[in-house]
Amino acid sequence: MDLFTDLNTALHNLLPYDGTVFYYGLVYDTLKSEEIFQTLLIEIEWKNDEAIIFGKHIQTKRKVAWYGSHPFEYTYSKITKKALPWTPLLLELKEEVERQTGETYNSCLLNLYHDGSEGMAWHSDGEKDLKKNGAIASLSFGASRNFAFKHKKTSDKISLLLNSGSLLVMKGETQTHWLHRLPPTTRVNSPRVNLTFRTIELND
Repeated sequence: MDLFTDLNTALHNLLPYDGTVFYYGLVYDTLKSEEIFQTLLIEIEWKNDEAIIFGKHIQTKRKVAWYGSHPFEYTYSKITKKALPWTPLLLELKEEVERQTGETYNSCLLNLYHDGSEGMAWHSDGEKDLKKNGAIASLSFGASRNFAFKHKKTSDKISLLLNSGSLLVMKGETQTHWLHRLPPTTRVNSPRVNLTFRTIELND
């Protein structure tokens, strides 16, 4: 426990207040990151994301996948997904992220952005199924993309570049007070895969 306490103390919180975001930088080198990226593109059961917005059912170009330790049902944007069992690679990545962060996770939501035209609008991960104030660990592979935070009340903004093989963790009250997004860009014409490891609360 002291090891993780010392590690978190050494990390710099990117948020000035009302939350905690740690950026670990690269946890995989270039060669390993590319190997993981290519394997994820092939092995993951990607599907176009769906949402119900203003009563209309839409599909996004962005593709998603949902994996976990149990066949969790996870609902966001009024669409329910059922978790698939871990692949060997996803289990390996989960264990490395747990080692790096000192946290535990039981599920992973994956996003595939084909190029810079695909992104994610301002939102917070506050679904009722998620552990309250639990850590969400974000691993990135493929194209480097900007990632931004905006405070819900003050509108203060913070952004950083997430490179292939990098790890970012959001925890504490971050989801309560901050929004985050992946802004679209015309400068990126190659795909990116993002994995967000998280904890779903089990209902007895």
